This record gives sequence, structure tokens and C-alpha cells, in this order.
Amino acid sequence: MKVSLLLLLACTAVLAVGTRAETPEEPKALLQKVQELAEKAMAMAKDAFTRVRESEVAQQARQWLADTAELSKQRLGWLKEQLGELRKKTQSK
Repeated sequence: MKVSLLLLLACTAVLAVGTRAETPEEPKALLQKVQELAEKAMAMAKDAFTRVRESEVAQQARQWLADTAELSKQRLGWLKEQLGELRKKTQSK
């Protein structure tokens, strides 16, 4: 995903340079078009990076929940054992 966005930005820059070389008599209009294209490309890149980041965060959260759930199961098992031993001790007294 990141490679395709970088390729898109590079192509936009190449097209802008090529267009400028073909029409030197309209630099202001050309500059505005290039700025608009660059802004659109940056907005698309930011959106794509945000999606990737959100996806990575969601994946990390799922992994953390899975790890925490397993740890919680282990601790509950240990707690049950401790309670069982405590009951035996209090019943035997």
C-alpha cells in the first residue's frame, strides 16, 4: 500500500515537470494545477496511511486481548487452586 502511494506521488511530480516543460507561457495556471494535484495526492496518502494505522492498531488490540484472555484464564485457575487449598485448611481446623 505504501509503495503504491509513493509511486503515485512520484508520477504526479513527473507529470507536473513534464507539463511545465510543454507550457511555459502559463506558469500560474500550471502551478495551481500542480498544487491541486499535490494536495489531492497528499489527502489520499494521509487517508490511506490512517486506514493502515487503524488496521494495525486494531490488530494489536486483538492480539493484546487474546494474550490477556489467556493470562486471565491462567490466573483464574491459580486462584481456584488457592481457594481450594484455603477451604481445605479452614475445614480441617
